[in-house]
Amino acid sequence: MQYRYLGRSGLQVSALSYGSWITFHNQVDVDAAAKSMQAAYDAGINFFDNAEAYAGGKAEEVMGAAIKKLGWRRGSYLVSTKLYWGLHKNINEQNTLNRKRLIEGMNGSLERFGLDYVDLVFCHRADPNTPIEETVWAMHNLIEWGKAMYWGTSEWSAAEIASAIEIAEKHHLHKPIMEQPQYNMFFRERFEKEFARIFKDYGIGSTTWSPLASGMLTGKYNNGIPVGSRAALPGYEWLHEHVTNPVTIAKVKKLQVVADDLGVPLNRMALAWILKNPNVSTVITGASRVEQLEDNLKSLDVISQLTDDVLNRIEDILENKPQ
Repeated sequence: MQYRYLGRSGLQVSALSYGSWITFHNQVDVDAAAKSMQAAYDAGINFFDNAEAYAGGKAEEVMGAAIKKLGWRRGSYLVSTKLYWGLHKNINEQNTLNRKRLIEGMNGSLERFGLDYVDLVFCHRADPNTPIEETVWAMHNLIEWGKAMYWGTSEWSAAEIASAIEIAEKHHLHKPIMEQPQYNMFFRERFEKEFARIFKDYGIGSTTWSPLASGMLTGKYNNGIPVGSRAALPGYEWLHEHVTNPVTIAKVKKLQVVADDLGVPLNRMALAWILKNPNVSTVITGASRVEQLEDNLKSLDVISQLTDDVLNRIEDILENKPQ
């Protein structure tokens, strides 16, 4: 396993990490989660990503029960949560980063995890209705109280991240050290262009999600939506148009040729492509089976195969390099 510093912090995260979105509770119970998490842990993965909103809080419960079952030493792994959406459709309990929501949300997450603290906590989305200063102070307090070690953002704009950092520096508060953005071969404009100055000027780390573009970069949707796939799950009908887009599918098939020439599966090449970017701290992968997890881990061996010539072939297919 490779380890990378999370931005300019002293915290090291495994280059590949294990996420719980969609799979935990929906597809994976406690026993299956424990089995996959142990396989990840044994392979050197030290970061396990979660959020209060995943499966309405059930994903945290499943992960917490799995951790208890596994009996790992607390200092040997990292756990995250993300706050914003809330679990109750009520005033001050959903879609906000006000102080009340953040503190109550953190307490709820810790209770579901059965942990005294999380290592990373993210503001799951930006809140245009709450002053950033209020949010920064609340996140600072969560760290000062020992409920979290570091805080960051997820899907914030570069301007919003810069504002939070500047407010924190002005008041000598704990500032956000990482952002969790979507990043893959088909979604790269924000990460590579908008965030360029954020990475350079502030040294923000990144815990990227959706590396396989909701499964498209495995090739599984090349001939439609298979039974048992993510897009076939109830409640994920919104993925249908995305994963069956004929223009994108045509590019996936061309990328498959490049992967075949390298002698590796397409998913491994897609993961290695992300890992080539020095601004990527860790790539969050999802897996409902140990076999999927083990396959993803082999992407680390593909990084060295992505020479300039191979990367140029990929760019010629994608035709989406930010200018």
